[in-house]
Amino acid sequence: MNIKLEENEISVQENAIIADILKEHLSGKKFKSCIAAKINNETVVDLSTTIPTNTTTITPVTVESEEGLEILRHSTSHIMADAVQKLFPGTKVTIGPSIENGFYYDFDAERPFTPADLEVIEKEMQKIINSNLSFERSEISKEEAIKLFTDKGEKFKAEIVADIDAPTVSLYKAGEFVDLCRGPHIPNTSFIKAFKLMSVAGAYWRGDEKNPMLSRIYGTAFADEKSLKAYLNRIEEAKKRDHRKLGKELGLFTFHEDVAPGMSFWLPKGMMLRTILEDFLRREHLKRGYELVQGPQILRKELWEKSGHYDHYRENMYFTEIENSIHGVKPMNCVGHLLMYNNTLHSYRELPVRMFELGVVHRHEMSGALHGLLRVRQFTQDDAHIICTPDQLEDEIIKVMRLSADLMNLFGFSYKLFISTRPEDSIGTDEAWERSTNALIEAVKKEGKEYQINEGDGAFYGPKIDIKVTDAIGREWQLSTIQVDFNLPERFEIEYVGQDGERHRPVMVHRAILGSLERFIGVLTEHYAGAFPTWLAPVQAKVLNVTDTQLDFTKEVVSKLQAAGIRVEADTRNEKLGFKVREAQLAKIPFILVVGDKEVEEGGVNIRLRTGENLGLQSIDQTIATIREDSDKPFKVGGMSYSFA
Repeated sequence: MNIKLEENEISVQENAIIADILKEHLSGKKFKSCIAAKINNETVVDLSTTIPTNTTTITPVTVESEEGLEILRHSTSHIMADAVQKLFPGTKVTIGPSIENGFYYDFDAERPFTPADLEVIEKEMQKIINSNLSFERSEISKEEAIKLFTDKGEKFKAEIVADIDAPTVSLYKAGEFVDLCRGPHIPNTSFIKAFKLMSVAGAYWRGDEKNPMLSRIYGTAFADEKSLKAYLNRIEEAKKRDHRKLGKELGLFTFHEDVAPGMSFWLPKGMMLRTILEDFLRREHLKRGYELVQGPQILRKELWEKSGHYDHYRENMYFTEIENSIHGVKPMNCVGHLLMYNNTLHSYRELPVRMFELGVVHRHEMSGALHGLLRVRQFTQDDAHIICTPDQLEDEIIKVMRLSADLMNLFGFSYKLFISTRPEDSIGTDEAWERSTNALIEAVKKEGKEYQINEGDGAFYGPKIDIKVTDAIGREWQLSTIQVDFNLPERFEIEYVGQDGERHRPVMVHRAILGSLERFIGVLTEHYAGAFPTWLAPVQAKVLNVTDTQLDFTKEVVSKLQAAGIRVEADTRNEKLGFKVREAQLAKIPFILVVGDKEVEEGGVNIRLRTGENLGLQSIDQTIATIREDSDKPFKVGGMSYSFA
């Protein structure tokens, strides 16, 4: 048979082994990095697989690729389970999948594992890896598999097999360790070059608290030591940047989980940061043709039934009773905006109508999912809804994409676009979904942007563009979303008078650029490691006196900077200058202004930056100009503008 291997057409004998084919036609270096192969761009199989008769293409899967790493990590989880059972006889295995950046395995052990156990398990794993064991696949009947695991005392595995709706199951064996698994796996253990066990945790069997508590071990594996080391360094850097830690140290926000779980308390400096950000957003939206609105926090249940939220989203909502009538606390702002649009009849000449609201919403999150500012129950969205004619839709999507791009560039994020399509739980006609999905795709193509399809992850009322950003240490975050909706305009019977004098149904675009302000500030805190750019810093400058003899001049400096619109504080404590400078640097203050006798004599300040750089002595007017220039710097590029004063 003839098949395509990478860029070449090759001839292959029937019953040939994939490993033999790759070894014959790939360079030695490329072949050594192969751990599996993809058949017909669909199915990933072991290298020991006999080539299927319907094969048209074979694509090598290398160990450093995304699919290759997933296989490597899953194989490493098997080795970990083998090591655990060797070290802790009687331990029962359950499941051990690969996950993002690693793997885990859940065990039923006599006692929970501790961090101290991990090093011992790693050493045993290395012994197994050094044995250069092959991963061998076999298929047996479901009944044989149940007996096999029952005889071994592996009741959890037997239970998993019993739930499989198939006559046969596949097993993988490496040495003496046998596991139920679909595969594929690496050819042998020598491919495991770099791994690390990360942590231990508890987990209920099958996620049900009525079931036994298991002991979970998390780990990771990479193609080489260099990649593993880089990942571990990122983990350490992420710990330093944890927004919960920095929020406390910088006095930005706090939490009181005992009285308000999932809700943040904004301290003065954090509230200043929010205010600057919100003020900037309002100005930017007004420049781009949006109108500011605000809707109520609660609406009658009947309205949420009409919108579809009650049927499709009520498990995430809060409800309260007022005078024998059930009201829902809003999880989104769209319903209020639809009611505002319907307040008057609009002409086609007035469209698009763009309504912007920094709207506080509440969504019920499970307590276990709450995580600082990144997952909360009360948050503020930079939410807007654009109501336009179908002919205007594509242009409006493009404008939102450009606004999002401007903001992501301003904050120093790179980003990727994902188009999320119709989910199973949805409302509306096939025609409406096709029109809205096509509008998103065409808008993205017109902007010349690359995108990926995220099947079935749209909102229940419409498809969306999700924009994921990459932060300073390479982590991805979901921020902006642009959703097209033909369904809610239909349900709320909103209309406009067209050029023909007849009434027509508009289309609605739901969009949030930063998303949740709480989550965005959490992400931003970690992205900047707390060192916010000068324009956004709650305190832009701190004035430090050397001795009490400079107190009067210090107050004068503070007064002049405040009058110039600069956010400034003074540290006049009777402490050593070095101590005060260090504290200002730890507080991430952009400009540290030192006042000693020489500065008083010259009528200026000595400027130090939080980075340790010294700009020397400048007059007060020069200092104001220096701070203004640094604050305006991020807005010099692109279409953004911001008035400092």
